[in-house]
Amino acid sequence: MSGDDSRLSTAEDYRAFAREARGRSPAYELLAESVAADRAVLGFLQSLPKQKRQPNLLFAAARFLLGEPASIDQLRALVRHDSDGLVQVMLARRTQTNEAARCATILPALARLPEPLALIEVGASAGLTLMFDRYSYDYDGTRLNGSDPGAPVLSCALLGSVPPPVPERIPAIVWRAGLDLNPLDVGSEADVHWLSCLVWPGESDRRQRLDAAIASARRDPPAVYRGDLLTDLPALAAQAPPEATLVIYHSAVLAYVAPHERPRFADAVRSLGTVWLSNEAPGVVAGAPARLPAEPEHEGAFLLLQDGRTPLGFTDGHGIWLQWMEGPCR
Repeated sequence: MSGDDSRLSTAEDYRAFAREARGRSPAYELLAESVAADRAVLGFLQSLPKQKRQPNLLFAAARFLLGEPASIDQLRALVRHDSDGLVQVMLARRTQTNEAARCATILPALARLPEPLALIEVGASAGLTLMFDRYSYDYDGTRLNGSDPGAPVLSCALLGSVPPPVPERIPAIVWRAGLDLNPLDVGSEADVHWLSCLVWPGESDRRQRLDAAIASARRDPPAVYRGDLLTDLPALAAQAPPEATLVIYHSAVLAYVAPHERPRFADAVRSLGTVWLSNEAPGVVAGAPARLPAEPEHEGAFLLLQDGRTPLGFTDGHGIWLQWMEGPCR
């Protein structure tokens, strides 16, 4: 692979994913390491557009076809004998994890804002992270009850020395909408199956949470509209009730937007005069401060920002912990 920088870059992406999966999904840690060293699978990935080479997408697509998480041997066999089928799924689908537990890491930021709230989530997938007020929460023993007893309880560990502003109650939400290039329908068995394929093997709690969140969404589906965050956001924002505080937010979305387009998105959101909450990997949000008031306690942490400039905390990518750090940047 020494003569192919693109293949080397793809291999490093899979090694990075293996590090992320360490301690969470041994099967995917091993599979990602194996892909990073496998010429046949890396060669297959080189035939795809760069944005379609992600580990989550490949592994979920293989699971979608196989009905179970793939081993490296099964993945090689798919590449060898059904590459057309694998390509078809990977081109048609997107990495739309829609992990409901991310609500627990964003809720403290929402609860500090003037009520009532109106919400727009960009990259909303099936809308499961639009339902803040339906879920219940457990912050290291502090319990908040949501409106749907059948919805999951989202447990979130609190890290660091700065106590997060955990609210006494869930704020009032009077309007909500999602925007996505390819919205998923909780009433579609194929879309629900795809969401289940995005759950990593070994994380049974995530699968249980997903099933309960989907059941809640089916009882009263949130509105998710097809559209591009770069062009269609202003029209959707104009539909929000003027008496509410409009919050535009996203989690693990901008990494899939081309780097040269991210400043355009940041400018567009700021021009709307709304509250902007981003929950992304450090360095992804254009204009974010390069120096922060604290360091994350865990590798691979997301950075929770308000309005693209004010750091609020570090979060786990799947919502299982929050490390608040609000303060001046160093």
